[in-house]
Amino acid sequence: MAQEFSRRELLWPGAAVAAGLVLGAGLNADAAEESTKKRKKGKGKKAKADANRCVVVWSEGTAPKKVYPNDINTAIAEGLKELQGWDIVVANLSDPDQGLPAKVLNRADVLIWWGHQKHNQVKDELVDRIVKRVKEGGMGFISLHSSHFAKPNKKLMGTPCTWGAYVGDSLTLKVSVKDPSHPIAKDVKEFTIEHNERYSDPYAVPTPKAVVFTGVATLKDGKTDPSQQGLTWEVGKGKVFYFQPGHETNPVFFDPNIRKIMANAVQWAARSV
Repeated sequence: MAQEFSRRELLWPGAAVAAGLVLGAGLNADAAEESTKKRKKGKGKKAKADANRCVVVWSEGTAPKKVYPNDINTAIAEGLKELQGWDIVVANLSDPDQGLPAKVLNRADVLIWWGHQKHNQVKDELVDRIVKRVKEGGMGFISLHSSHFAKPNKKLMGTPCTWGAYVGDSLTLKVSVKDPSHPIAKDVKEFTIEHNERYSDPYAVPTPKAVVFTGVATLKDGKTDPSQQGLTWEVGKGKVFYFQPGHETNPVFFDPNIRKIMANAVQWAARSV
């Protein structure tokens, strides 16, 4: 299993540097703002090279600790540490400003969102700022599993974002690459993960720009259920990716295949500079 970091370690600057991560929304807010200023004021190629890009990994904090001891956002962030030239910020619903103060959100090139039970607790004004950052600022938005019902995802899609069925009767999910030419599918092969909750087609969203991944869930009764697993859109100036796997009872975000997809998606979703 991949190395795990405690929340204390993630919020401690020395450990963050050792891990190759910049984590903790409150801790990193000033650093994020300073890096943004560097981008705006810097001139020439060297200035651009000196300013890292930023991905913020947000979670509502409801995943069971026996599966995700330090929450899902930490597991995802740890899996992104090999990205070169990126600052990685962990944000939580319980943090000040619900984890996304202006100086952090305005710094983000990509926002990854995992939520399930607390969608309604996210403030509408924060949702509006997120949507504006995507549509007008070109920030990438990656929505995971039950975040299809997250307020930012629904507002970006402009549709109910419902699936045909939600059933906790599956055992495994075989994920297949439908569009091998897509950047999110780079170096990804077919793989199988533990899987307990399936979402069945159809998915009530606008026609996607691409369906990158499909999957087949194997059910407890031996039957199978095929469905879409990874879809992309362009919304205003921003790129959006929805990835269906990621139920909190399954440790999928420690899986190297999922981590590869997340890393690819971050780089794809970031606006070109």
